[in-house]
Amino acid sequence: MSITAVSNAFAVSEAAVLFLLISPHARASGMGEAFVGLADDVTAIYYNPAGLAFQEGKQFTSMYAKWLPQLDLEDMYYIFGAYKQSIEGLGTIGVDLTFLNLGKQTITDETGPEPLGTFTSNEWALTFSYATLLSENFGIGLNLKYIRSNLSDVGAGAEKGSGKASAFAVDIGILKKNFFIDRLNFGVNISNIGPKITFIDAAQADPLPTNFKAGFAYRAIDQKYNKLTFVFDVNKLIVNRKADGTSDSVFKAFVTAWNNNDYIFNFGGEYWYSDLIALRAGYNYDYAGNAKYLTLGAGLRYSIYQFDFGYISAGQDHPLSNTMRFSLTIGR
Repeated sequence: MSITAVSNAFAVSEAAVLFLLISPHARASGMGEAFVGLADDVTAIYYNPAGLAFQEGKQFTSMYAKWLPQLDLEDMYYIFGAYKQSIEGLGTIGVDLTFLNLGKQTITDETGPEPLGTFTSNEWALTFSYATLLSENFGIGLNLKYIRSNLSDVGAGAEKGSGKASAFAVDIGILKKNFFIDRLNFGVNISNIGPKITFIDAAQADPLPTNFKAGFAYRAIDQKYNKLTFVFDVNKLIVNRKADGTSDSVFKAFVTAWNNNDYIFNFGGEYWYSDLIALRAGYNYDYAGNAKYLTLGAGLRYSIYQFDFGYISAGQDHPLSNTMRFSLTIGR
């Protein structure tokens, strides 16, 4: 892949650093990526930081996935790690790291295909999280994240600067348990709120993928040996990219971005038997895009250890088809 190709693909996207929207864990991914209303483990840092407010103790998780396996690129992968710890009388704190390796790229210029060199491109984000209870059934959470994008060492063609940039963003989440009825949760998370990210100059700055997500989780069966939970999320990208390539500021986009129909709906369920074995299934429906797919998952738990697997079953030509996520969690 050439530096010119990377730059062009980046320029036409609706927002920059889209890796921030990748579901980072096998458990939630097996449930159609719907988790904002559940958020009952350390991955709440990503899906809804308010979920941390209801959690006690310490927990660590890690996840690995070969990214876009249909492209058969050996050096493209995604990893995620997160840790949380509750502090009595204060709340719960957490930290997570996401890393997407885009592999080795070849640098060429616009005059010919001769390679000028190679570089390795990647993007990553470090997030610090805090959550606390405002009442017995209502929690609020806040994330502060540092984002780094290393797409290239040099600009494409005659462009000055490089394909490297940094940004800061915040996430805000709320979670209400027993929402009107027992065992029904309602959650909201607004993520990646921040100024545009600049690679070349301010005039070409790209918006962050600010995302609004709201959802429900309902524990339909809550017995000693059988637990069944259904989840539903709706996502909306708060970005308004205009025809001339410019985009509204993040705050203006909260007003102007609702005119299109690029909503994503996530449905799923999780069944636990005896707190040992979990089976999961879900569906991701992108109203405007080409991201309609079935998800499947499973989990095994022993003592403080839990292994989760998530799988995407999409069309044969879909780049996400056959994506597998593997997660290991330690702690409860």
